[in-house]
Amino acid sequence: MATLSDSTKAGAAGVNELQLVSFELAGEEFAVDILAVHEINRMMDLTRVPQSPPEVEGVINLRGRIIPVVDLRRRFGLPNVERTDESRIVVIEVRERVIGFIVDGVNEVLRIPSSIVEAAPPMACSIDADFIAGVGKLEDRLLILLDISKLFGVKELEAVAELAKAA
Repeated sequence: MATLSDSTKAGAAGVNELQLVSFELAGEEFAVDILAVHEINRMMDLTRVPQSPPEVEGVINLRGRIIPVVDLRRRFGLPNVERTDESRIVVIEVRERVIGFIVDGVNEVLRIPSSIVEAAPPMACSIDADFIAGVGKLEDRLLILLDISKLFGVKELEAVAELAKAA
């Protein structure tokens, strides 16, 4: 299982760095540990699975592997919007399970010093603070670091695993 500390590396000056993939969702910028990310794909046709949890948009066949895909907006209780050419499916591994989640757009891969990451203050953004590992203070913006092991807990992962088997 990859956590934020797993991708921390000592830079040339001995400063610990986090390697992250940043993305947009509802006008806010989020990031996840790069080691958890398998790949990033353009939107593709999703196959709906009957009786799936509400946040599960469907499944995709990715090179012969059935991957459940979660709508991150629904997971966070945000309003639905029309998908655009910028929408992406971020495929990650959490607790030895592969799952995809839909975001409004992927920004960049970046390295930031761990020293600029602080604990999330209450009401830092529009999502549940339990899912936030910290907030990175960059020069011109804030970066909300997600804790994917809390975002996709054991219960949720078991549900999507059953969904993938049923597909």
